[in-house]
Amino acid sequence: MGKVTGFLEIERHDRKYMPVADRLKHFHEFVIPLSEKETRDQAARCMNCGIPYCHGTGSVAPGTPGCPVNNQIPDFNDLVYQGNWEEAARNLHSTNNFPEFTGRICPAPCEASCTLNIDDNPVTIKTIECAIIDRAWENGWVRPEPPAEKTGKKVAVIGSGPAGLACAQQLARAGHEVHVFEKFAKAGGLLRYGIPDFKMEKHYIDRRIAQMEAEGVVFHYGAHVGAAGSVDPRALLNEYDALALTGGAEAPRDLVIPGRELSGIDFAMDFLPQQNRRVGDEPFTDPEILATGRHVVVIGGGDTGSDCIGTSFRQGAKSVTQLEIMPAPPEHEDKGLTWPNWPLKMRTSSSQAEGAKRDFAVLTQKFSGADGKVAKLHCVRVDDKFKPLAGTEFALDAELVLLAMGFVHPVHEGLLKTLAIDLDQRGNVKANTLDYQTSRPNVFSAGDMRRGQSLVVWAIREGRLCARSIDTFLMGNTDLPR
Repeated sequence: MGKVTGFLEIERHDRKYMPVADRLKHFHEFVIPLSEKETRDQAARCMNCGIPYCHGTGSVAPGTPGCPVNNQIPDFNDLVYQGNWEEAARNLHSTNNFPEFTGRICPAPCEASCTLNIDDNPVTIKTIECAIIDRAWENGWVRPEPPAEKTGKKVAVIGSGPAGLACAQQLARAGHEVHVFEKFAKAGGLLRYGIPDFKMEKHYIDRRIAQMEAEGVVFHYGAHVGAAGSVDPRALLNEYDALALTGGAEAPRDLVIPGRELSGIDFAMDFLPQQNRRVGDEPFTDPEILATGRHVVVIGGGDTGSDCIGTSFRQGAKSVTQLEIMPAPPEHEDKGLTWPNWPLKMRTSSSQAEGAKRDFAVLTQKFSGADGKVAKLHCVRVDDKFKPLAGTEFALDAELVLLAMGFVHPVHEGLLKTLAIDLDQRGNVKANTLDYQTSRPNVFSAGDMRRGQSLVVWAIREGRLCARSIDTFLMGNTDLPR
C-alpha cells in the first residue's frame, strides 16, 4: 500500500475549477491539476483494502461496485506514492487503452466504492489516473506498439467511438489488419461530437489516433456503412474475416406532446455536435442552433443535459433551466444501505454550478409559441408515480428547448437492417458478454450499440473484450489481455 497511516494523516484534496466568470469565456478545459507532491500525498491515502471494491467487481454487471475496466487502483496508487510514475503508466495501460479519456469524463464509480467513502473521503482515484497518463504523454512513455508479426486476417470495425477505438487497437496489436469506418469527418464518436471541449479537449483524441495509425490501424472517414451511396455492409462481409459493430445508441428519446412541431425544440445531440464542430473549425450544413440571448430549457437531468447547460452559458444564454421528471434525490445517501454500490444522491455538475436553475418532479405537457417558434413550456408537478398533481400547473419562458432525455437504442435503418442482425427486447444488437457474437457468426458487437447508452469506461471495457472474442474466433485462441 501507499503510506500505512496515510488515510489517517492526510485529508482528501481534489482538483479545483477555474472561477465561473473566467471559464465561461471559453471552451477550454478548466480543471486545475494538483502538483506532483499533492498527487503523491493523495495516492498515499490508499489503504490497499483486503477487498478493494474500487476495482474488484465492476466488470460483473452494471450497478456493481468498482471500475468496469478493472483498473488496478491500489497498485498504481502505491506506484505514484513511491514516485514510480512510468511503471504506474504501464500498470494503467494494462487494463485501459485510454486513461486520459476516463480520467476526464468518467463519473468514477471507483471512488463511490472506495472504503474511505464510508466517511465521505474517498481516495481521489480519478485525479491520480489523469495525472499518471498526462505525465506519461509529457515524458514520451506512450509509444506505438505495432505487432511483431501479422496474422493475415482482416477486421472491419464500424464506428470510432471509445468501444471501436479500444477494439481496433487491441486487434491491431494482435497482428490483424484493422480498418475503422467512421461516418463523420474525424474519429472519436461521442468523445469528439458529444462531449464538450470544456470537459475534454479533442487533441487528446487526435494523438491516440496518430498512435493507432502508427500501429497499423487504417481509418476511413465519411464512410457511413449502410447508408445509401456510401459503404455497403454486405461488401464488407465478403472482404473482411470479421466485423465489429461498435456504433452508438443514437436514436434519441423524443417528447411527443402538443406543440412539438414548433421550431426551437431540438435534440441535445443536434445541439452539442454543432458547438464541437465550431471549436474544431469543422463545417456543418444543418440549420444553426444557438443559445445566444435566449431563455433555454433543458429537459433531462443526466450528463447530456448538463453538457447542454455548460454549452448554453458559454454561448451567452439569457437563462438556463433544467427539468427532471424524477423527484429530487436525497442530499446524502445511507452508506449502510448503498456502499459500495453507486448511490443515488444529489450531485451538482460543474455546468449546473455555473448558474442553472434545476427543478425536479416536473412533467412538460405542451409547448406553445407564435410565428412557428416556441416561446413557453407548460408544465405540471408530479407525484412519485409520475401522475400530475392538480393545481400545480405552471409555465416557463423557453426560446430554445433542448431534449436530453437519453437514447432508446441504436439506429436500425441502414446497417442493422441490411445485415439482418437480431435485436434484443430493447432494440439493441443482440450479443452476449461471453463472446460478443451477433446472430451472424463473423459479426460481433460491443459498446452502446450492444448494451444501450452507457459510460465511456464501459465502452472501452466491451471493446477490449470484443477484440479478445474476435481474435479467438480468427485464430482459435488469444493472448490479448482482458
